[in-house]
Amino acid sequence: MAIPLCHKASSLLLQHPHSPTNTHIFVCKSSFIPIKQGQTHFKFLRRQKLLKDLSTWAIGGPCNYFCQVFDHTQLVSALRYCHENSLRFMIIGRGSNCLFDDLGFDGCVILNRIEFVESEEAGVYKVGSGFWFNRLGVQCSNEGFTGLEFAGGIPGTVGGATFMNAGANGQETADVVESVDFVTTDGRLQRLERADLNFGYRSSPFQSMPDLAAIVAVTFQLQSSGTSKTRLQEYLERRRASQPIGEKSAGSVFRNPSDLGVTAAELIEKAGLKGLRVGGAMISKLHSNFFINCGGSTSQDMLNLIAIAKEKVNQKFGVKLKEEVLYVHPREET
Repeated sequence: MAIPLCHKASSLLLQHPHSPTNTHIFVCKSSFIPIKQGQTHFKFLRRQKLLKDLSTWAIGGPCNYFCQVFDHTQLVSALRYCHENSLRFMIIGRGSNCLFDDLGFDGCVILNRIEFVESEEAGVYKVGSGFWFNRLGVQCSNEGFTGLEFAGGIPGTVGGATFMNAGANGQETADVVESVDFVTTDGRLQRLERADLNFGYRSSPFQSMPDLAAIVAVTFQLQSSGTSKTRLQEYLERRRASQPIGEKSAGSVFRNPSDLGVTAAELIEKAGLKGLRVGGAMISKLHSNFFINCGGSTSQDMLNLIAIAKEKVNQKFGVKLKEEVLYVHPREET
């Protein structure tokens, strides 16, 4: 799923090497304004972390700096560090919608480990943005609440699911979001209530928020249901039968075209591309919108395969597919 934890990129747009259109990706230099608070200590690793270990695609070289944060205070401290050292930064969860480059990343990668779950009243769950979205879907459904059954098989985190408004099987994250807590680039903790949240298909207000650093927590309001557990199992079985679960993939590579009545997977398959392989990257034979690392894929292998799919679909159907996954350029472009 696309982007794990939400983070802001006002100062940098990353571009697919084979596409003339800039794609927003959430990597930036911090404009952090120091605030008065106690210093929270945690460890920064210097060129010891490989991005392939942080990505569901298992692709990517080393990052210059790496740290993990377990609460919003540590997150603010990490942002301060990046600001004081003039580091680009990106914040990730499970890396389920990122294509990292084999050259790595020349800034700081902050791994979101804000993973708490609180439920003070029936059906209301306040969840840390780093909590795995599929675990939340299973937990809520098994406890008899409906609205997140679809999440049971989706890779990624609560923050990423909210940022991208993830959805499946007629359900969307936005349907059950009550409020969202987030940190701005100047270190302030803020909240948006449901009435102020304008979601769309695979979109949220956070994607265009100029001062967003990261989502910290999301509160969900679910309804009691006697069939939620059964519905969860039905969705999981359907997903296992139709998607390459267990393979190294990033979930759906392309957004479904709007108002065409056809999915990206159907277009790719009708273009004769199912099973196409470039180096170690391959279009899944089970689901054509899943591109898998079937053995030693490089970032360029995957980029080339994505470019071929876009070109062939456009040639055959006149449809320009738009990526849902995000390519992370290794260096800031001037």
